[in-house]
Amino acid sequence: MTNELSWWKTAVFYQIYPRSFLDTTGNGIGDLEGIRKKITYLEQILGIDAIWISPFYSSPMKDFGYDISDYTDIDPLFGSLEEFDQIIIAAHQAGIKIIVDLVPNHSSDQHKWFLESRSSRENPKRDWYIWSDPKPDGSPPNNWLSVFGGLAWEWDEPTGQYYLHSFLKEQPDLNWRNPKVQEIMFDVVRFWLERGVDGFRIDVAHYLMKDPELRDNPLNPDGGKFIHKSLGEYDTQKHLYDKGHPDNHQVYRDFRLILDEYSADQPRMSMGEIHIFDLPEWTSYYGKDLDEINLPINFSLLGVDWEADKIRDQVESLEKNLPNGAWPNYVLGNHDDQRIITRYGEDQARTAAMLLLTLRGTPILYYGDEIGMSDVEIPLEKLQDPAGLRQPGQGRDPNRTPMQWSAAPWAGFSAPETKDLWLPLMDNYREINVENQLDDPLSMLSFYRELLSIRKTHQALQSGDYQTIPDSPPGCYLYLRENRQERILVALNLKDDESMIKLSYGRNGKFLLSTYGDQKDSIPKSYNLRPHEGVIILL
Repeated sequence: MTNELSWWKTAVFYQIYPRSFLDTTGNGIGDLEGIRKKITYLEQILGIDAIWISPFYSSPMKDFGYDISDYTDIDPLFGSLEEFDQIIIAAHQAGIKIIVDLVPNHSSDQHKWFLESRSSRENPKRDWYIWSDPKPDGSPPNNWLSVFGGLAWEWDEPTGQYYLHSFLKEQPDLNWRNPKVQEIMFDVVRFWLERGVDGFRIDVAHYLMKDPELRDNPLNPDGGKFIHKSLGEYDTQKHLYDKGHPDNHQVYRDFRLILDEYSADQPRMSMGEIHIFDLPEWTSYYGKDLDEINLPINFSLLGVDWEADKIRDQVESLEKNLPNGAWPNYVLGNHDDQRIITRYGEDQARTAAMLLLTLRGTPILYYGDEIGMSDVEIPLEKLQDPAGLRQPGQGRDPNRTPMQWSAAPWAGFSAPETKDLWLPLMDNYREINVENQLDDPLSMLSFYRELLSIRKTHQALQSGDYQTIPDSPPGCYLYLRENRQERILVALNLKDDESMIKLSYGRNGKFLLSTYGDQKDSIPKSYNLRPHEGVIILL
C-alpha cells in the first residue's frame, strides 16, 4: 500500500499530445524539444506537478503513435532518446514528474516481433500474438469487433490463420498469456524507469487478457454504452469475452511489483485507461490490497448530463464504491474526447474547471483547456484520425489541434515559414492564445492559474475529506473539503438563473475565488450565486 500523501495523490496532471504542443523543426508537427522548451510555462505560469506525454515511440503512425514498432526508441519525427533525457532533467529540476504512455495491448504490424510471428506458423514468436484457425466455412474464429469498425480478425493468407486486432488491423494484439511476452514487456517498463520516468499511463489497460476459449460476445439488445463514447457497430455487442478477463489482475500485480522496485527514493505510479462503467468492476483494478493500478482513470463525468444532481450522484457513487484507502481521480478532457468548452459551453467551462480541481482526488488536465481551446471543425480533406476516416463523425482530430501560444502565424506553434500544420488551427487563435491571456486578469488562463494556486496553497483541497451539502438549492452542487486546519465550501451553480446559498454550516466566509473573477471580500451567511457561477469560500 502507498503512503497517504504520495506525490501523485496531491499532484495536478497535465496531458500533452506531443504532435500538437510545440513544433521546433518547422515540419508542422510538435516534438520533444517543444515540450522541453515549455517546461517553464508548465512550472511557473501554470504550476502543474506532473506531465503525461502521449506516445512518442517509433511508429508507422497508422494510429499516431499508438501503433509502436519499437518500444524503447523515439520516432525521429519527435526527436531522440537524448532529447527525451533532456526533458526528464528539465522537468525534474522544475519539480515536475514525467508520466509516459505504455501501450501493452498491441504493437504495430511493422514491429519486428510481428514480422517474425507472421513469417510462419513454426516461428518461435508465432504465439507472441493471438492467432486462430478459421471456422470450417472459412469465417473468423468468433464475432469479436474492432473498436475502429469491422471485425477484429484479419486473415493472413500465407499462414492460413486469422490474427486478432482489437483496434486497427495494423495493431495486432499481443498474447499476454505467453510468459515471454510478459517478460519482454516488463523489460520495456524497466527501460523507461531506468531513464527516470515517474510512472506510466497504461493504454486500454483492461484489454490485455481475453477469454482463452475465444467465445462469441453476446449481442447488446439495449444499445447501451460500454466505452467512453458510442462507436456505432462496436456497441452492438456486450464485450464480455474480448477484454477484461479476470487474469488481467495478476498482470497488474506483477507490474506493480516492478514499480515498487524503483520506488525507494520516490514512489513510481501507474494510471490505467479503463473504460468500464460498472463501478465494482472498475474499482477492482485498484487491487484487493491496493496492489494493482494506482489510479484507474475515472471517465464517469465525461458521459454524464451536465446537471447538478447527476454530477453529484456520480461523485457520491464513486466515493461509496472506492475500496478502503483507494484514491479517486477525475478527468474532463483528453485526446479521445470533446474539449470542455465544446461539451459544456463557454458559460460552464470555468465551473467545470472549478469542479475538476476541487473534488477529492487527482485531477488530470488536457493541454489547451486552460486557455479555452475548443474543438475545431476539420475539413474532409484534412482528416487524419483513422477512427474518423473509417467511421465518419467519430474522429478525434477536432480535439487534437495545435496549441495556441500567440497571435503570430501558426499561433506560435510553428515557425512562420512552415508550409502547413498537421491539423488546422481554430479561427479564433489570434484572440484565444496564451500570450493574449497572460496579462488579462479575467482570461481563462488567469482563472486556471488562480485556481491552481489556491489548490496548491490549501491542503484541504489537495487531501482533505469530501462531504456533500445535502440541502443544496435546485440546480446547484455544493460540497465541503476539510481537514483539521480548514473548511472550504465549493458552490457550483449549473443553471442560467440566480440561486441563494446559505452558509449555515459555517461562520462568515472569505471568498477565495469566483468564476466571475470579481469577488474577493468576506461574505455574510448567505450569497446569491449568479447564473453559471462557481465559488470557493474559506469558512
